[in-house]
Amino acid sequence: MTTGLDALLAQVDPARMTATVTQLASAAFAGRRTGSAGGIAARDWLRDHLTGLDADVSTDPFAVRAVPEIHAAAGAIWHDGAVARGLAFGRQVTPHLASAYLPGRRRGDLGIAGAGDPTGRWLLVPASMSLFDAYGQAGSATGLLIARPVDADGWHYTLLAGPDPGPLPVLTLDPATHAAMVESAGAGRGWLEASAPIRRADVTAANLHGHWGANDGGLLLTAHYDGVGDLPGLRQPAASDNASGVAVILEAARVLAPVMPAELAIAVLDAEEIGALGSAHHAARLRQAALRPSVINVDGAGRLGAAAAVEAGGPAHALLAVLDQAGRHTGVPLAPGPMASDNRRYAAAGFAAIGIGAGMGGYHSPADTPDRVDPVTLAAVCRLVVATAWLASGKLSSLIGDRR
Repeated sequence: MTTGLDALLAQVDPARMTATVTQLASAAFAGRRTGSAGGIAARDWLRDHLTGLDADVSTDPFAVRAVPEIHAAAGAIWHDGAVARGLAFGRQVTPHLASAYLPGRRRGDLGIAGAGDPTGRWLLVPASMSLFDAYGQAGSATGLLIARPVDADGWHYTLLAGPDPGPLPVLTLDPATHAAMVESAGAGRGWLEASAPIRRADVTAANLHGHWGANDGGLLLTAHYDGVGDLPGLRQPAASDNASGVAVILEAARVLAPVMPAELAIAVLDAEEIGALGSAHHAARLRQAALRPSVINVDGAGRLGAAAAVEAGGPAHALLAVLDQAGRHTGVPLAPGPMASDNRRYAAAGFAAIGIGAGMGGYHSPADTPDRVDPVTLAAVCRLVVATAWLASGKLSSLIGDRR
């Protein structure tokens, strides 16, 4: 005999979630950077999607300052003393978040920070030297060059949260290029001509909220819809991070809303990539309204490895116990793991909050494409969320052996 829970789990549709991931990762949404035209278009689409689930949908805008934007390819030419070669933007060179704005190319001889006269030179920063110390060695240098590892696909990962701009242009180089340029500079030859077209914009972000009852319910499902945004000439689809998480909570809401409308709410959050600002804003709103939902946040449901990573915060002991039951029932293995996402903002505000992650491919790079999001993983994580929500709602006193 099929339990009520199993009947719900059978409704989870991986094809529907895959279609959501594909749509959110499409060129029309341009990587969904906070405040961008692509981010706004994605939000409009999500609002329509939630309306189609018969949710009462509201939008909650909030101001965000100084969102980084690389508005042109960071052009660079390196001459090693014998041959000039262009450096590939996104693979060999990209602006650092701490970079001052340098929209046009500037040429300077190569030097090494802490060695010799820095005036007019692009200084290669040794691995043992911090950026702060490099500034102290830079004097009137043209800019700084820092080695940073690339991912398995050969891309620099893109970040939006980090330091404010410093006094000099700063570029990151892949380790091989950095090492070759250090050798060139050490031999007293070579120059670099490069730009750092990274600027900051004050924008308006917005969270989306869906309710089927009177307020934010007893259980709040969350996922961030923003990404790091496309770069000039480089699509960054943000499929695993976090179109996959959005797809999971939308599908879970579709399955759950008809059977627990008064207990369920959903928040599709903005500005996670620049410091989880959307969840911080929402958590403050909840506290002001004296609402205390339990929170399940999904960030990354791309490819399940040995186990889904789980981080619990706040007074989450009971919710964590229910998640454990749900994992055993659905066959999804769980393991403690860091989930540095929106769940931490809710936990810090005193709510029971659990973050769930199940893998990301091509993190913050052009390699985060829909084909790297596994439909089986989407289904597994969604089933886990549905089972946890159903149990947390009190509809089952005990999962194992219960029949409805």
